[in-house]
Amino acid sequence: MSLQDQFQQAQAESKNLPERPDNMTLLKIYALFKQGSVGDVQGERPGFTDMVGRAKYDAWAALQGTAQEDAQQQYIDLIEELKG
Repeated sequence: MSLQDQFQQAQAESKNLPERPDNMTLLKIYALFKQGSVGDVQGERPGFTDMVGRAKYDAWAALQGTAQEDAQQQYIDLIEELKG
């Protein structure tokens, strides 16, 4: 199974985790997914009034420079860990 296939499978499995991860873990999942699927952060940082959008942007921006394949593997590993 290719890394891309594993990444897509982990994406599907992320919707059926046994319990909802805490907010910091959710941000990590989001950031790794975006880095793995899109690459480095894009667009403007959301304004101060959009706290959730800003946190998501910052989490993604923290991974800037991480290779897409590395982010995909980290995403797969994290989802596997959360599945228990």
